[in-house]
Amino acid sequence: MEVTVLRLGHRVGRDKRLSTHVCLTARAFGAGKVIMDARDPRVEESVKEVVAAWGGGFTVEYAESWKSVIKNFVGVKVHLTMYGLPLDDVAAEIRDAKKPVLAIVGGPKVPSEVYHMVDYNVAVGSQPHSEVAALSLLLDRLNQGEELGLDFKGSLTIIPQACGKKVAGTYRSKSK
Repeated sequence: MEVTVLRLGHRVGRDKRLSTHVCLTARAFGAGKVIMDARDPRVEESVKEVVAAWGGGFTVEYAESWKSVIKNFVGVKVHLTMYGLPLDDVAAEIRDAKKPVLAIVGGPKVPSEVYHMVDYNVAVGSQPHSEVAALSLLLDRLNQGEELGLDFKGSLTIIPQACGKKVAGTYRSKSK
């Protein structure tokens, strides 16, 4: 399933870690890219380094107008919010549409317009929670767990084991 994530409300200088986690979660759970509403070279560079080492074709892009991204997206537009319909009530319907999905995740203050511009306002529980958690659950439900077996064909690969850490491949850190 083709999924793009729109990250709303990124505050440069404050949200690097959280937005990086949105990107890494999107990548690991099968999305193809994240579009951010604020340019942050630190987030872009962190994600590029992960993709270079661990593989995959994931990208981070910037859009001056989040409204244009939503308005012009061809496919199913899903806003993750704690005020929407329960995820388990709509996941199959979204998946069965067999169209690209725009998953919209925001911070604490999402513009009210977003709620009216989307096809679905979807809740992962009805309590305050992280957009990273909501995104991972949405992607898992849409992909029905298949994303957990993706092969990213990176130079680094984790070798599963009961205890300890084992990684195959070579990591070449960027010299600073």
